[in-house]
Amino acid sequence: MDGNLEARAVAAQPHGCESTIASEDCVGAPISRIVAEVVGRFPGERISLGEMAEAFGDRAFGLLILLLLLPSLLPGMASVFGLPVLLLGIQMGLGRRVPWLPRFLARQSVKREDLLRLTGSSSKWLSKIERYVKPRPGFFTSPLGDRLFGWTTAYVAIMLILPGPGTNGPPAFGNIVMALGLVEHDSRVTGWGMALTVAGCAFATFVLVAICWVGLKAVGWMF
Repeated sequence: MDGNLEARAVAAQPHGCESTIASEDCVGAPISRIVAEVVGRFPGERISLGEMAEAFGDRAFGLLILLLLLPSLLPGMASVFGLPVLLLGIQMGLGRRVPWLPRFLARQSVKREDLLRLTGSSSKWLSKIERYVKPRPGFFTSPLGDRLFGWTTAYVAIMLILPGPGTNGPPAFGNIVMALGLVEHDSRVTGWGMALTVAGCAFATFVLVAICWVGLKAVGWMF
């Protein structure tokens, strides 16, 4: 384990956040600091999704969706994470405040070191994005906005599950921006992410419909 990363995780914990990550004193904390707090709470080599869901409290939906969507930007990885993202999105759409994970999914884990690297030099892009994210109350931070976030995320998950050339990246990217805004209670950034997600989903839907249409035409020509 990298000792510098470990020290950074401890130093990143703001006063008053040691006992509960979901406390009001931690609402404005950057995502990197929250990840460091979670890593500091669990000393094992791996951290399960179930442990993260419990530690993240009212931010669990946004952070779990964010962590699951990041690999979806890589070719061939989207469908692997589509199902858990779909489950989380539906739960948010139905108005749940805390995610429920089936046992097989709650047992899935990530390396503690990988989470630590989110706060290190390998994730400088995350710090750059966080400069523009701050708590801004508004429609997208309301219960209705959370439900809209959930159903939009569920649609993104369907786009990730269905095969199609170039249909994974645009919806996933918009959903990641949405999740960043959700975690930081930033209605403006969540709204930007919503617009990007809708545009990405529209593109992905058009591509998938076009593929189906061409396939049906090809079958008609053959028979």
